[in-house]
Parts: sequence; structure tokens; C-alpha cells
Amino acid sequence: MNPCNAPTSLGARRQRMLKERRLAAETVAEALFAAEKAIDAAITQTAALAGLMPATRQSANLSAVVGQEALMGAIETMQALALARQNIVATHKQLSIAQHDIGLGAVSFGTGGEKPKAPPSGRLAVVDAA
Repeated sequence: MNPCNAPTSLGARRQRMLKERRLAAETVAEALFAAEKAIDAAITQTAALAGLMPATRQSANLSAVVGQEALMGAIETMQALALARQNIVATHKQLSIAQHDIGLGAVSFGTGGEKPKAPPSGRLAVVDAA
């Protein structure tokens, strides 16, 4: 190897590695955004279902006990989806850290929506009716 060519070769290798990292990060980002979108869509659809069941029961003049277990199942599904959303958001945060760790902190992925600086201070919780 010619020593005069060493810096060019090293620079080319760095550029190739940066390009490979960016491609890998873009692939992961696309999968992450798809997962986030799917979870949000599932929440939206399940919420619509949970809202529809009591309304259609009432319009059909049926007893409140009819479909109660099904409604509870939909509500429990909403709770599970909320946990899934919380977990995918945590995954997103960890991937953002990894993005910086591999030298891609200045690279923007996704739609460019603003991320909050700090997590919201309050959380909704399911409580037992007294």
C-alpha cells in the first residue's frame, strides 16, 4: 500500500462506514415508525369499538348486562395497548441514544415533528370505583 494513498483510503473507509450506519439507522427508524403507527391505529380502532358497544346496546334497547364482558375485554385491550405505546416510546428514546452513540446525532429521521424536552408530569391511571 502506498503511504501517500493512506489518508484517502482511510477517509473513504470512514465515509463508507458512516453511510452503512446511516442506512442501518434509516432501516430501523422506518420499522420503529411503522410500529408506532400500528399501535396508534390499534388504539384508535379499539377505542372506537369500545365506544360503539354501549351506544349500539342502548339503541337496541338491551339490558346493560348484555355485552358487559365484551366491553371489559375491549377496555382491557386499551390498557394493554397503552402499555405497548409506552414501551414503544421508551424504545424510541433508547434508539435516539444509540443514534447519538454511533455518531448520527445530527441526522434527522422521520417526519421532523417536535419531541418534548421532558416527559409529561402527570399520568392517567385506572382506579377502582369506591
